[in-house]
Amino acid sequence: MSNAEWVARKNAATPRGVGVKCEFYVERAENAEIWDIEGNRYIDFVSGVSVNNVGHRHPKVVAAIKAQLDQVIHCGFQVTPYASYVELAEKLNRLTPGDYPKKTTFFSSGAEAVENAVKIARASTGRRAIVAFSGGFHGRTMMGIALTGKAQPYRTGFGPFPTEVHHVAYPNALHGISTEDALDELQRLFKTEVDASQVAAIIFEPVQGEGGFVPAPLDFVQGLRALCDQHGIVLIADEIQTGFGRTGKLFAMEHYGVAPDLMTMAKSIAGGVPLSAVCGRAEIMDGPGPGGLGGTFAGNPLAIAAAHAVLEVIEEEGLVERANLIGSRLVTALEALRGVLPNIAEVRGKGSMVAIELLDDAGEPAPAMAQSIQAAALRNGVLTLVCGFYGNVIRFLHPLTMPLDVLDEGIDKFSAAVREHAKSSSDAPVR
Repeated sequence: MSNAEWVARKNAATPRGVGVKCEFYVERAENAEIWDIEGNRYIDFVSGVSVNNVGHRHPKVVAAIKAQLDQVIHCGFQVTPYASYVELAEKLNRLTPGDYPKKTTFFSSGAEAVENAVKIARASTGRRAIVAFSGGFHGRTMMGIALTGKAQPYRTGFGPFPTEVHHVAYPNALHGISTEDALDELQRLFKTEVDASQVAAIIFEPVQGEGGFVPAPLDFVQGLRALCDQHGIVLIADEIQTGFGRTGKLFAMEHYGVAPDLMTMAKSIAGGVPLSAVCGRAEIMDGPGPGGLGGTFAGNPLAIAAAHAVLEVIEEEGLVERANLIGSRLVTALEALRGVLPNIAEVRGKGSMVAIELLDDAGEPAPAMAQSIQAAALRNGVLTLVCGFYGNVIRFLHPLTMPLDVLDEGIDKFSAAVREHAKSSSDAPVR
């Protein structure tokens, strides 16, 4: 069957709410390349939305899953536990930032990790209110979208949402929001809507993902830490998209010199097998009573085995350092494109978590321009994603194992898409 025939079948069989960007169907994938059922090849700057940090089908991950298949596929850790779960928790307790006793528990999706982090914070503090940030993304469950600070498409039509969730501005220098502005707004929230003594947790992304790959300024993160310490608030770092080497550190919080109380992880933790985790201070993690946490598939043996392999690959292949190498190469090329298309207002990110933001000639967000360039890149065989508060940011989420020749080929093809857009814009008639 052709791609077009599968698109027709998909449209007939699945709801429109599951938005699908590409109109081709994958047959196989290897490291940073994907081939569709018609034999077309694509260079992957998406990685299953930051899942395949170690590449598609890394041999070590595949071998770990195959070996686990010969032992047990599922038995439910809460009933019949297995050692690999405990060993992975011990590893993450050691590797995550923070010099204090920690505990870790596992779930199946990032949204589950976020929901359970909120539960843990509320149980340990006896408080109810949660503070999140505009532009943040924390999942598609009801609590996840209550925390998410972007209405379309995540919140529209799905309310009412869980109560006692408050949003404040996230710093973004390009759009005129400074650290001082963001922290002042947080203080105003404490004075006008919810007293700080009633806040269980503040949750934030060290680098906003869906919000446009906006890194949190150092003084902002340190300011959050100080406020949480002052008021007894649990600081939750959502590292679902930033974790496991993406930002040039194993975890993005390592850039800031302070540690969160709780951290959520998912996406690239298990190389494509569904797994997530919450790790944090032992005394906070022990807030919920026995049976308060868990899930039927939480910490499935196949996913745990894959996660052990992912951590080994990251260490053995030096992928944290490689993230910086690849990211630097990409940033240099994207900065050069600003001479071709001055509408590239900013090239930003940390490590390999890199994006460009597009503004029109009047300095306003240019989502149509982002969509046009993304579409041209796809025609050239390069997969990218659009994100951002205004939908005007193109982000790059390549595997950290991407060969340099494939990286350079992808950059060249993306650059051609930018030049194509710039030329078509200059050729457009003046109205």
